[in-house]
Amino acid sequence: MNTWIAIGATALGCYAVKLAGLLVPEGVLERPLVRRFAALLPVALLAALTAQQTFADGRALVLDARAAGLAAAVVALVLRAPFLLVVAAAVVVTAGVRAIGG
Repeated sequence: MNTWIAIGATALGCYAVKLAGLLVPEGVLERPLVRRFAALLPVALLAALTAQQTFADGRALVLDARAAGLAAAVVALVLRAPFLLVVAAAVVVTAGVRAIGG
């Protein structure tokens, strides 16, 4: 039952945040600082999420096969590979390192 309460509260919170975004005056959204912030915030959040998922195990920092997969993805991105190839490279390298025993 507590899980459903948490899900309901989260859904209401998400809806309230979306509604608050619609209520912001257009003049505020046109400011260069706000536009730049809105463009860079998703990148920063995704980078933080990627780092947390790659290098954290509970409360400890780890360096395992996920880091090798991330490195392969970075190399593919630097080489301007298509997104699916980037994901495939990360998956293959991570699986390979885990199969070897890392």
